[in-house]
Amino acid sequence: MAQAIESPRSERVEPALASLPPTRRALLVALKKRGEATVDDLAGAVGITVSAVRQHLTGLAAGGLVVHRSVRAGPGRPRHVYRLSSGAEALFPKDYSEVTNELLSYVEDEDPQVLERIFERRRRRRVDGALRRLSGLDFDHKVPELARILDEDGYLADFHRLGDGSFRITEHNCAILGVARRWGLACSTEIEFIREVLPEAVVERVAHMMAGAHVCQYEVRLRAGRGAGRRTRATGSRAPARHDRTPRGAGARRSPPA
Repeated sequence: MAQAIESPRSERVEPALASLPPTRRALLVALKKRGEATVDDLAGAVGITVSAVRQHLTGLAAGGLVVHRSVRAGPGRPRHVYRLSSGAEALFPKDYSEVTNELLSYVEDEDPQVLERIFERRRRRRVDGALRRLSGLDFDHKVPELARILDEDGYLADFHRLGDGSFRITEHNCAILGVARRWGLACSTEIEFIREVLPEAVVERVAHMMAGAHVCQYEVRLRAGRGAGRRTRATGSRAPARHDRTPRGAGARRSPPA
């Protein structure tokens, strides 16, 4: 049975904003433009009554899209001043991937090897952080924790255990899709990341967004023994077993699939 990982992240930006009722969408846009606003300010900006604004703000606050602070100005009850939450900020378009791709293209023009080292440094940082969190866990607990790590990284990940004892990790969102479409190296470092933090497992990608699937999915199976073959970097094919393998947890880098 699939086990979902709760995530504080918002859904995809523009469609989520467009899916809101028109009045609530207008209130969010008004707050985005003003930064902060009172109920009276918003009533004037949107053209509805103060009472209606309060009702909509209550719903938006319950959905985690609006927060407020109290401001006291003279005698009487303090007023609430509203602003967008960090989750609501994510609803508005931010084309980070285009800027990132532009900068990476400049790096590649200067020195392609530097570009490879950039992706490697990102992979290394993620591996080091994941290994710290997975340290001391047995395999059956590592996989759920890894799914949480991937979810926190924006991949909307979950996992479920198959009848034969293996696991399937599913990423319903690609946090680096815009970059991966331009740089294949981004995808290869993703699967290398999973293989390196689970050195005791065989990890195969069984669904891939870049190949047309609506998810990226990985089958994770505990190795039968130390004699299991490794993958060569150049071809992704099985190589003869090594008896001088890197100790468990040391994280020898593995190659992308063929």
